[in-house]
Amino acid sequence: MQLPDSASGDTGLRFKYPPLPLYPIGTLTQPRGPYLKYPSNIRTEIEYNPLTQQYEFKQKIGKISLLPPSVASLDEYRSKELNSSIRNYWYQRASNNTLSGAGFVPRFSIGGEAFDKVFGSNVINIVPQGSAELIFGFNMSRVDNPTLSEKLRKTPSFNFDEKIQMNVTGSIGDKLQLGVNYNTEATFDFENKTKLEWKGEEDDIIKKVEAGNVTLPLSGSLITGSQSLFGLKTEMQFGKLTVTSVFSQQKGETSVMEVKGGAQLSEYEITADNYEANKHFFISQYFRDHYDEALATLPVINSPINITRIEVWVTNKTNNFENSRNIIAFADLGETDPQYTNPYWSITPGNRFPSNESNNLYQTVTDQGSVIRNLSSAANYLNSLLPYGIVNGQDYEKIENARLLTEREYTFNEKLGYISLNYALNADEILAVAYEYTMNGQVYRVGEFSSGGIAAPQALVVKLLKATNLSPKLPTWRLMMKNIYNIGAYQMNRQDFTLNVLYQDDKTGNALNYIPEGKIANKILLKVLHLDNLNSQLDPSPDGVFDFIEGITVNSSTGRIIFPVVEPFGRYLEKQFGDDAAGRAIAKKYVFKELYDSTQTRARQIAEKNKFRLQGTYKSSSGSEIPLNAMNVPPGSVVVTAGGIKLQENIDYTVDYTLGRVKILNQGLLQSGTPIRVSLENQSMFAIQTKTLIGSHFDYKVSDDLNLGATVLHLTERPLTQKVNIGDEPISNTIWGMNGSWRTRPQILTTLVDKLPFIQTKEPSSLVVEGEFANLIPGSNRAIGKGGVSYIDDFEGSQTSIELKSYPAWHLASTPQGQPDLFPEGSYINDLRFGMNRAKLAWYVIDPLFLRNTSLTPSHLSADDKSSHFVREVFEKEIWPNKESPNNIPTNIPVLNLAFYP
Repeated sequence: MQLPDSASGDTGLRFKYPPLPLYPIGTLTQPRGPYLKYPSNIRTEIEYNPLTQQYEFKQKIGKISLLPPSVASLDEYRSKELNSSIRNYWYQRASNNTLSGAGFVPRFSIGGEAFDKVFGSNVINIVPQGSAELIFGFNMSRVDNPTLSEKLRKTPSFNFDEKIQMNVTGSIGDKLQLGVNYNTEATFDFENKTKLEWKGEEDDIIKKVEAGNVTLPLSGSLITGSQSLFGLKTEMQFGKLTVTSVFSQQKGETSVMEVKGGAQLSEYEITADNYEANKHFFISQYFRDHYDEALATLPVINSPINITRIEVWVTNKTNNFENSRNIIAFADLGETDPQYTNPYWSITPGNRFPSNESNNLYQTVTDQGSVIRNLSSAANYLNSLLPYGIVNGQDYEKIENARLLTEREYTFNEKLGYISLNYALNADEILAVAYEYTMNGQVYRVGEFSSGGIAAPQALVVKLLKATNLSPKLPTWRLMMKNIYNIGAYQMNRQDFTLNVLYQDDKTGNALNYIPEGKIANKILLKVLHLDNLNSQLDPSPDGVFDFIEGITVNSSTGRIIFPVVEPFGRYLEKQFGDDAAGRAIAKKYVFKELYDSTQTRARQIAEKNKFRLQGTYKSSSGSEIPLNAMNVPPGSVVVTAGGIKLQENIDYTVDYTLGRVKILNQGLLQSGTPIRVSLENQSMFAIQTKTLIGSHFDYKVSDDLNLGATVLHLTERPLTQKVNIGDEPISNTIWGMNGSWRTRPQILTTLVDKLPFIQTKEPSSLVVEGEFANLIPGSNRAIGKGGVSYIDDFEGSQTSIELKSYPAWHLASTPQGQPDLFPEGSYINDLRFGMNRAKLAWYVIDPLFLRNTSLTPSHLSADDKSSHFVREVFEKEIWPNKESPNNIPTNIPVLNLAFYP
């Protein structure tokens, strides 16, 4: 091979441009990297010189040669040509259209005429996308517990975790499409979707077959179909008749809400026993006794008291000790009625109002000086009062680091003297207050304030409202209000708010808004229970409507209904029947005293008296946006109607399916107050109950203007358990219906409209008539019997077993208190004499290690020791001779041993 004689000189450039190749066989090879490509007008000419028997390569632009020609022998030319041909062959194969863009799995073909006839072609194309992460590890933990053997101190474990996020799309032929979306980190099941879709030809009977996540959208408003189904769906056409059928599981739940003027109308129903417990408290017996009197002349509150300052203390169950103090709370502090105070405290004569001077309690305890300010010494002093019936947990409470509530955690009524907490207290939490009020210009105080000059850690003396022992027999039980009910609403409006008090009458089987006998016969219960004394202008004229008085009978911000009497279904209702013998006899059948002198659980069990309930509707704050109370709503499942007329999406309203909100665009609907009905299908967050939906929709297209349809659907629920509670019966309902629509374009309408002044139509007028009919056939699942059997109560589930053999559950009992004759040592605090008369009791389970002959068994134990009936092993065969042991290995039963030394 001959090289050119001349070489390019050094241009002095830092980055030299590469020269053209010496042997440009075939197509000129373009440079790589940051260099520009060769111009398209550079061509290569190859000529054979018979004289030299060599090939000459010339690179030209037009007729001008760029470089001196290069030559190659015949063997060199053949070798270069062969390599170039092989390279071009594989390049063409790699860039073949059948493989381009195939991704991880290339397309491939399946031969056969039958496959082509079913799927439209022989090509299968699968395109997977996503990621897969596998985490595998080994963990060895060691616990240096001397009671464990060396082997048991090490615990090996494997960590195996996988994360898959996959999206597969593909096609089998031209007719079958598939799509799979799967994510192991998905929060809910409905986020993973799978769908197969087969489409037929235009003249095929079977138009479409879908499997996986399918939908059944229907145009009617009575039978709306479903958007969240998983199963099989077919669509067939017989001439003008189209039949759509589904056999699937329903994954969503249908809900309906009504809105008027942009505000949502909601119904509520609350039984009388469902008052808010442990949230609302009177701060003194005085305010409870004068509550009915203060609200007797609504809307005026007849109370001379105005509370100006209050501090609320609760048990501190947080790690925040910033606003905490030691407190000693007394139930009798500030009380003036002898029937609600301990006789040990003497009542101050002539003092009718609550204050620290109402009795001698405050003066007596504060005279102890530093003794009462220290919780340890105060315990000894207070325990000395036990012989006088002053008991810890009911008459007083000592709390270390009690938490002072902020003003955002409660509200209080400065006239009526009660507080409302934002959350309900637990049984083991206490509630105490210190407050100050004015009356006729005079200031009264109950308890001590944290800023009153008593520095921490000295204890404050405050008023106890709720102790750990909240028994109906104690005076503190009266302080908990039982006349406030929460209907579950927020920001209620006076407009369109309704409330009815109903009584379930056993004779008629209906809920009545009156009691049919006695002096109050045929009077509505709203009037009887002092809830209807005013009209809408708050004038003293009953109008048969609930008196909506903010802060007195309702709290609109929290959705609470407040009765203006302490015991509406108890003593107050009893008084309405009269004091005569006949009235008292009738009152016994209706008055629900147990609601107020028993626990809430006990009152709910008295079915013959628990027959009152509150029922009504409320309207939330208005606006153009309507919350659906659901997220990730299936697209197309929201149907909005106004006055029975179906509205069009994106014209009359828009839907945010992700956040679950409907925005009304037609402001005329909101201003006119037309009732708007929104129905939607909400994806079930946790699909527990199985629902099966089967049915078909028939659509017959008579002409372009006339269409007739029919639908039949059957929904079945499978019960979760064999015993179904009342109200949770699984349904097996069938609904069928018919619908039709007719459109016409009468020219007379267009002519009449054109005759109107200043109106000239550009489109012909049209008239659309639509109608539908539906019928529901209710039923119950066969799993609960032919007639549908449900259980009022499962008494088998009311039994709770307590395992006595569990030795960790046993504890030493405390010495009984309050019985000085039998247990005088119970009065000692932090004293060894507290348990001096306690008998010795030991409980234990003997480890089989001491009873078996192994290398770990202590050598000093003899056979007699191991066989003693007090310590020996007990096997299952001794108790259940016919019971088979797993793997034929004898199974021992742990025996709890009790050693009692009187």
